[in-house]
Amino acid sequence: MSDSSRVAVYLDFDNMVISRYDNLHGNNSWRNDNARDHRPGSGDATDVRLAEAMLDVGAIIDYASSFGTVALNRAYADWSVPANAAYRTQLVDRAVDLVQLFATSGTKNGADIRLSIDAINDLVDHADLTHVVIVGGDSDYIALAQRCRRMGRFVVGIGVTGSTSRALVAACDEFSDYGDLPGVRAVVPTTKVAVKKAAAADAPVETAAAEAGPAKKTAPAKKAARKATAAATKAPTAAEAATALLLRAIRVGMEKSDDEWLHSSSVKSQMQRMDSTFKEKSLGFSSFKAFVESQGDLLELQSKDNGQLMLRLR
Repeated sequence: MSDSSRVAVYLDFDNMVISRYDNLHGNNSWRNDNARDHRPGSGDATDVRLAEAMLDVGAIIDYASSFGTVALNRAYADWSVPANAAYRTQLVDRAVDLVQLFATSGTKNGADIRLSIDAINDLVDHADLTHVVIVGGDSDYIALAQRCRRMGRFVVGIGVTGSTSRALVAACDEFSDYGDLPGVRAVVPTTKVAVKKAAAADAPVETAAAEAGPAKKTAPAKKAARKATAAATKAPTAAEAATALLLRAIRVGMEKSDDEWLHSSSVKSQMQRMDSTFKEKSLGFSSFKAFVESQGDLLELQSKDNGQLMLRLR
């Protein structure tokens, strides 16, 4: 990656949120669960499913930053929808430019058309943009990818398995599955397990419950919802956040390099592209070397003859 590389990120947010949800919970689950209008905090099974399928916006932007400085960062969606509004903290923390698109017919909001027009206009107005990252697997973006390449830009695509057009993959210079991005945690859906356990526990009193009227939400389902929501929203300490940033930067670097060892200087540069507030001194370390040395249980370090510090994950 050249220091002069500048990246524009275009995120079809509705497409990614729905695709991720259906990928984890089964085709058409988003529609069947009416997840679009579900309000978080109700403690039901849909709460659990939404928490499990929540996108890691930071992982997407951090991956994009491995190609260069992220100069433009836009997300397109109907932000009045509760499921999208739940991402407020993630989006604000990463300074994402939000483009509001109300549904014009049914659930269609024309994001693909608006996104494509904006992307081409940006490339015309900003000749310094070298990379375009299209986040969304819709086949409607094939023409955009082809046009960007004809304009001399390197096109990167990010989509969700099962919801990505093969033709779009072919139209990009590079394509990655969202689930394979560095830092995205593997998820094993727990909703079905919780529902089955709840059903088994309630079976002996099914008749009595019917006579008593509508049943309340089962304790196992509520517990699973609270646990999943808490895990998604828990704020890490400064030290935990710095360690997570370090590990993600290393994984991003390893994705872009065939070398087993990475230069500590390149890792620090990647960390600062991902989070410009990172300063090892604010964590109590005199140097970046001291910071990585404190992570000895996670990293292996190696000093070269020229004094350069190399590192890799254990």
